[in-house]
Amino acid sequence: MALDPRRVLVFRTAARAGSLSAAARELGWTQSAVSQHLQALERSVGCPVLLRGPGGVTPTEAGRALLVRADAIAAALHMAEEELVGLTRLRRGRVRVAAHPSAAATLLPRALAALERDHPGLDVVLTEAEPPEAIALVADGEVDLAVAFEYADATGSPPAAVRWTPLADEPVDLVLPPGHRLAGRARIRLAELAEDAWVMGCERCRDHVVRRCAEAGFVPGVRHVSDDYVVVQHLLAQGLGVALLPRSALEAYRHPDVVVHEARSWGTRTWGVVHRDGAELVPATAAVLARIRELAAPARVSVRS
Repeated sequence: MALDPRRVLVFRTAARAGSLSAAARELGWTQSAVSQHLQALERSVGCPVLLRGPGGVTPTEAGRALLVRADAIAAALHMAEEELVGLTRLRRGRVRVAAHPSAAATLLPRALAALERDHPGLDVVLTEAEPPEAIALVADGEVDLAVAFEYADATGSPPAAVRWTPLADEPVDLVLPPGHRLAGRARIRLAELAEDAWVMGCERCRDHVVRRCAEAGFVPGVRHVSDDYVVVQHLLAQGLGVALLPRSALEAYRHPDVVVHEARSWGTRTWGVVHRDGAELVPATAAVLARIRELAAPARVSVRS
């Protein structure tokens, strides 16, 4: 025996209304259509569920048992409807976000605070991860979206399972230790740093520096490596090398002793968001995406159209 849930709910409406005509009015159907659904339900269960009479309808013993279940079905459907309404109206929902460290320190706190203020029912969970790991988390379904970056001179592309949407371009700055021989210069050529020790960051950032140095005709001598831009700046402040750092890393933390030289020749990197196709249609995820897009353009970057 397979019960049709629609017919169970029609039965519930008739049993609660007390007559087929009242049920028809409530459902917006004809009385004949209501009667046909009830007859089909009774055929499927093998016994009457309603007794018909001049005064209306009353449940049989089997009908009373079925009515308890029908009420539970109706209640569950109502709760599901409320949950969906809550999600679509952003009264609730959970969005998992991964972001590279400098975005996690600058953009994401402001975005999460704005979302908490505007949509307090949303539960946004942040995980820090460098772009390769963040993109893999999206592809594997471990997070809903990621804020990542790529350098303008980089090769390769994200996996086919995800969508990359560029948001803004960010400059890269040369960072020197205090008292460096070039610290006071208005213009610096990268080739002038060929004999310096270098402090490198994450793999993508290292690749960018190596490519820039190769264009300038030398291979950088790597003295220290750290993904932590705070550590990098403390090393520079002690005179232990030079570095190229993205502007957001310097906004997240700026050591008071380092010297920052801004020039287009140091390169740029592009911020963007990564998500699976269709994720942008989920209301909660769409709200987070919209807020990130809105806030992805502080003074340090230029938003892409």
